[in-house]
Amino acid sequence: MPRFSIIVPVFKVQGFLRECLDSVLEQSYTDLEVIAVDDCSPDGCGAILDEYAGRDPRVRVLHLPENVGLGRARNAGMPLATGDYLFFLDSDDTLTPGALRAVADRLEETADPDVLVFDYARTYWWGGTRRNVLARVLAEAGAGTFSASEHPEILDLLMVVWNKVYRRGFVETEGFAFPPGYYEDTPWTFPVMLSARRIAALDRICLAYRQRRQGNILSTTSRKHFDIHDQYERVFAFVDARPELSSWRPYLHHKMGEHCLDILSKPDRLPEGDKAEFFRLTAALFRKHRSGPVPPELRVLEGGFTRYRLRRQAVRAGRELSRRGQQVRRAATVRVKRGWSTLHEHRPLDPNLAVYSAFSHRGVLGDPAAVYTAARELAPHIRGVWVVRDEEQAALLPPGTEHVLLDSPRYRRVTARATYFVNNVNWPGSLVKRPGSVHIHTHQGTPLKFMAADLLHKPGARQGFDVPQMLRRADRWDYSLVANRHSELVWDRAYPCHFTSLRTGSPRNDVLVRARSEEGAGAAVRARLGIPAENRVVLYAPTRRDYVRGGHADRLDLARFADDLGDGHTLVVRLHPSLADGPARGMGLAELHRRGVLVDATDEPSVEDLMLASDALVTDYSALMFDYANLDRPIVLLADDWGAYAASRGVYFDVTSDAPGHVAGTQRELAWLFASGSWRDAESARLRAGFRARFCEFDDGRAAERVVRTLMLGERPDVPAPAVAVPAQAGHDVLASS
Repeated sequence: MPRFSIIVPVFKVQGFLRECLDSVLEQSYTDLEVIAVDDCSPDGCGAILDEYAGRDPRVRVLHLPENVGLGRARNAGMPLATGDYLFFLDSDDTLTPGALRAVADRLEETADPDVLVFDYARTYWWGGTRRNVLARVLAEAGAGTFSASEHPEILDLLMVVWNKVYRRGFVETEGFAFPPGYYEDTPWTFPVMLSARRIAALDRICLAYRQRRQGNILSTTSRKHFDIHDQYERVFAFVDARPELSSWRPYLHHKMGEHCLDILSKPDRLPEGDKAEFFRLTAALFRKHRSGPVPPELRVLEGGFTRYRLRRQAVRAGRELSRRGQQVRRAATVRVKRGWSTLHEHRPLDPNLAVYSAFSHRGVLGDPAAVYTAARELAPHIRGVWVVRDEEQAALLPPGTEHVLLDSPRYRRVTARATYFVNNVNWPGSLVKRPGSVHIHTHQGTPLKFMAADLLHKPGARQGFDVPQMLRRADRWDYSLVANRHSELVWDRAYPCHFTSLRTGSPRNDVLVRARSEEGAGAAVRARLGIPAENRVVLYAPTRRDYVRGGHADRLDLARFADDLGDGHTLVVRLHPSLADGPARGMGLAELHRRGVLVDATDEPSVEDLMLASDALVTDYSALMFDYANLDRPIVLLADDWGAYAASRGVYFDVTSDAPGHVAGTQRELAWLFASGSWRDAESARLRAGFRARFCEFDDGRAAERVVRTLMLGERPDVPAPAVAVPAQAGHDVLASS
């Protein structure tokens, strides 16, 4: 008896069917059967299904003699199911890698609940991906099981059949089946969820929900949407037949009203001439099943269609007025800023005022933070003010940190008078560099991938970057800090601007250099992350991909790698910051963190802390490797897609040939390097020493001090090598806007 019976109704999806079936049959978890129901599809779907059944015994095909619709096709497949759990997968959707393993593990963890609800992401025909906006409901559901009455928020999720698996015994005992119609998920999902005594949640994206440009009932303009009324009648009939569920009537009454009004409000659902009739039928159904006070947002159903239409017009008019008001306010803000600049351009600069920002105003971080700390000690007379993007970021600042909010009046006052500007990202274009001010650009590490002007010949990689505007902002730099001669040459090429390249080292790496001679460096961080003091910590830090829309690519099976490392090891994962708020963490990382398989440290503000807490780094092409080399701890590269990465982004050298340690071409090779001990052998140390000599050339633990003494206190330059003036390159001024 298989664990999962995956029922796939199939109709006119020949362009998507293979991808759907492959996503199931190529899962790492193999204890499954696929019951594919050919709903008399007029295209080539039947032949495709027979082909798959012929080469994989887990696939069974049922050819229906006539088209019966999605719900009844699912019904036809259920009697053939022998698995513990039913999984209804639409034939144009796909499972994400590792989804069934995650579901199976969660079912075992929760002792076989009646229903398990998991997360999904919408994938669009143009390549975009968007995670379910209510994913937090799954995270907040807890580790155990519950009923709908104990956690009613679970019903706020999209009420569809395919984001859940169902215990087959529960479905058969309750006699659940799909009715005919186009909104068949509604009278299945509500009865199932209200009847289930034990529901579990899995905060992981297990399914990619394809948003098709055409062919889906939800995006088709027709009278088929009138079916929603019959389906809610079935839901109310189910509740009426079970007195123990009567308390749900007000909730369902509210949901029904919201659902029908949502259909009515969509411009692409109902023919214009049928909207009045749809409204009248909705209002009649609403009156029939009313069982309590009517919430304000649904009171429109107590009036006529004309009143509803007038209200809709008023709402649209209000939005248009709001939009125009925002335009007027933006224009007024620009005039105020210009007036402010004019007012203050003749006031003298404050020689004891420095302004700091890091990572687009995200807090006291990186190189600017190291310079700020050194300035407070060595130049306490220089007042340091941080620029943060909003109140939420301001609340996370260390106590006593003076700050201003970006674009606020106080921000404009401070930046109009400051002498020193320290940043690792370009300042906004509205900030005017005044004569006498000193702009110090720290960058964000040693460059491997193409940057700035070098991206002009990489249109895919520079999508969203206005390179000429980036260079105009870089024209304000007075000093560019570098940790090695490689960076110096790259910034000369990538930023053809007027600045002095200063060989200071990277201020944020001072703590890493000093840690080489300190006992127990990183112990406090390990304790805060809950890592046993005796464990060996492996930090995995992948970078983003420019050849993948959204930047995230699953290059490593994290659960398997954590298992390969074995007892006594802790795998710590830090995604690239640009992926922190996207769907990447929902593809399994958050769930593995919750189960204690690994530590998700993506939200840790200080990457330096994570480096200190680790014993080894595994990365692909992240610039983190250049900083980590200062620790003189083992580094392993996973370079299974180096060719694609280098071709799409552009790189300054082949890191697989000049690597900081051993290079693995596959996950299997990576596991072998750790199992055999080669990750820290003599060859690894030799490679690391050569890499460190080249790329940590100016990092000596005194970079921040050097910046403060040289650029703020005016002391005699104490740098490992002479400063180099970088001349402007010809052609910069004629770059056209992109």
